[in-house]
Amino acid sequence: MRHRLHTFKIGRTGAHRKAMLANMVSSLIEHGQIKTTITKAKEARRFADRMITLGKKGDLHRRRLAISKLRNKDAVKKLFDELAPQYTEREGGYTRIIKLGRRVGDGAEMCILQFVEAGAPAKKQKAAPAKAEKKAEAPAKEVKAEETAEVAE
Repeated sequence: MRHRLHTFKIGRTGAHRKAMLANMVSSLIEHGQIKTTITKAKEARRFADRMITLGKKGDLHRRRLAISKLRNKDAVKKLFDELAPQYTEREGGYTRIIKLGRRVGDGAEMCILQFVEAGAPAKKQKAAPAKAEKKAEAPAKEVKAEETAEVAE
């Protein structure tokens, strides 16, 4: 059974798909962005985000795992030394896909896969602090109302 196993087959054998994704992510790390089809970009995005996560942990074991997946020592060096430290505050979503339209030759949907700017954390703000501020503001308004009433008398 293959419950919850997800991959885009992309019309290739397993070995071809792994090699293609390793080459795509190595090029992405080297150049910062690549132009490809939507389906390939979605699968490469998953792979690239995993590699950034390995780079954030940064120990020797993770470096060796990344080398075994990417098969390019120069890309792994750049990943661990330059890219991953930029995303220490970010908890995922290191890449973005920008759609470009259809390719002239075969009509395939094209896109650009690129890394997002580092430094901007992808965290949603919690609603709980906003409620606490409203409660803190309410007594202050009552005090002001009491002061104005005293002044008026």
